[in-house]
Amino acid sequence: MKEKEKKLPDCEVEITLMMMSERWRVLIIRELLSGTKRFGELKKTLNGISQKVLTANLRAMETQGLLTRKVYAEVPPRVEYTLTEDGKSLKSVLTAMAVWGEHYRQKYQEK
Repeated sequence: MKEKEKKLPDCEVEITLMMMSERWRVLIIRELLSGTKRFGELKKTLNGISQKVLTANLRAMETQGLLTRKVYAEVPPRVEYTLTEDGKSLKSVLTAMAVWGEHYRQKYQEK
């Protein structure tokens, strides 16, 4: 059974967490919110991610319908990743996380 076909949890918060559960997925979404990116561009901007982990996350996110993958018949092959409308709709979630993180940093960094 594909990941998309699995029964989703009853809790809406749990569904959101499931889609963004991996640390790297949130950062991949953040990078793709500015537009289509190639694999190498994503690897460069995501400091510390291995090729294997990036590939696994991109595949899972494609299966979940968060992004699309386009392969160009060129030598060397060119592959581009773009957020789907569902992926783009997570922008408000990331914005809320960033606002909360900034408030938290300001509150506890001063101590």
